[in-house]
Amino acid sequence: MNSFTVYQLTYTGGTFGADEMNMIPFADEYYPQYERVYNECFFEMRKALGIRPYCVYSDASQLEAKKEKIFLLADKGTIIGSVACCGTEIDDLIVNVKYRGRGYGRRLLAWAVSHMREYTDEPLTLHAAQWNKRALALYTNAGFEITKTERINQPV
Repeated sequence: MNSFTVYQLTYTGGTFGADEMNMIPFADEYYPQYERVYNECFFEMRKALGIRPYCVYSDASQLEAKKEKIFLLADKGTIIGSVACCGTEIDDLIVNVKYRGRGYGRRLLAWAVSHMREYTDEPLTLHAAQWNKRALALYTNAGFEITKTERINQPV
């Protein structure tokens, strides 16, 4: 049995550092690129943690129930990153590997918090694997606090 730790992080503050970003709602024409960027973002972690399939998306129908909650940051048709805002949960915050290390993750997080604060003052949550140290640092530095720890057991 392979196991790993996942944290639930919670944010109770207001908006922070959100700048004007031209976020666009997910559109079907972006699916092929979104699939590639998403799978690249999570492949190494899923492989290291033994989470199969290593590539999550392989068909546009897999996004059907969630696509209206996904927002993209794109430049000239190229996806830089995206984030899903699902009620009070921030999900699938990703940055294209070609754009990492340039502050886009923090900007996407700030945008998501600002966007969600337009319709709720409730605590916001997100989840991150202990393995993903960069994401954990981003979230905790932005004021998110670990509120729950869960051990996930994966069959080998």
